[in-house]
Amino acid sequence: MNIYDFEAEDIRGQKIDFKDFAGKALLIVNTASECGLTPQFESLEELYQEYKDQGLEILGFPCNQFGNQDSGTNAEIKEFCQLNYGVSFKMFAKIKVNGSDAHPLFKYLKKETASLLGGIIKWNFTKFLVDREGNVVNRYAPTTDPLKIKSELEKIL
Repeated sequence: MNIYDFEAEDIRGQKIDFKDFAGKALLIVNTASECGLTPQFESLEELYQEYKDQGLEILGFPCNQFGNQDSGTNAEIKEFCQLNYGVSFKMFAKIKVNGSDAHPLFKYLKKETASLLGGIIKWNFTKFLVDREGNVVNRYAPTTDPLKIKSELEKIL
């Protein structure tokens, strides 16, 4: 099993096959619209604009499991992200990242990085870096500003 074995519904309701991301570097993030860390959308968008032409895809997954901080509908979340932060990277439908009904992608990401920061996601804006071959290469804490991972990102681009 690897990252390309998954699929997820985007924020507009369309199924996205992760095989479409083969050969790209990925930064996968569980997001929230009403969190103290929500301004990270700005840094994520900045990274995306700087590196998208070199093969970076940022995949945002709204999650309402932490303090009810993303309670809106997918349409409301999409509008919020675009209006407030100019988000143009891929956003997906709201999911769960912990528990028995966690999205299979996040079950996989947690399993692949369990030794780094534990087997659960502790809060919004946990980030997973995936190389161009689909290998999960690192996991970053929610408080890690996305711009602080530029050097690691550049190594895999």
